[in-house]
Amino acid sequence: MQGVPWSSVDTDDKSSNSQRVYRMTKDQILSGEFRGGQLLSEVEVATQLGVSRTPVHEAFLRLAAEDFLDLVPRRGAVVVPVSAQEATDLLEMRLALETAAVRRLCRSAESIDTLFGELTELVERQRHGAAIGDADQFAAADDAFHRRIVQVAGNTIAGRFYGSLSDRQRRMMADAARSDSARLTELIGEHAELADAIGRRDVAGFEGALLAHLEATYRVVLA
Repeated sequence: MQGVPWSSVDTDDKSSNSQRVYRMTKDQILSGEFRGGQLLSEVEVATQLGVSRTPVHEAFLRLAAEDFLDLVPRRGAVVVPVSAQEATDLLEMRLALETAAVRRLCRSAESIDTLFGELTELVERQRHGAAIGDADQFAAADDAFHRRIVQVAGNTIAGRFYGSLSDRQRRMMADAARSDSARLTELIGEHAELADAIGRRDVAGFEGALLAHLEATYRVVLA
């Protein structure tokens, strides 16, 4: 039986290292551990992860293509801060997609009671995350809360598009949670209000509550 050529093994290792660096660096950006404006050194990241500079450079190129990093020649890359325009664009898209999802759900209400129970459980996960000071758990529950609304509505095109917003949504929520711990309690109350509006089949009430919720969250991020 022939062995795997060394060149193939080497290529596979490089690809695996690049993917690992990409995933870990992106997670740290989305969680807020790497903040907007922070300089990331290719040498330092390579040393920390025990890899050469090549997979780090490749990972940085991918993140730059996704607008999370600005490359700095011979130094590394700077984490791109969340801009006011990006926050506004995301707010408008989320408001449109989530309100349309609730409107669709209310036309065929079979799934609403089940969804209400799921959202209530996710609010409790947020409450637990806030109580133990776990911003990542809180942000994950927040993402799941809003994503579930769109998923249950059953519009596959809307679901795919909403999924493409998930990374930026997660990043802004993590920033909000880290920037203002008092805001966490308010967010939990706002999510409970959103779930109640869905349970009442109140589309207008949901839309108004969602707009206030998103605007308040983004003000914290951009302060």
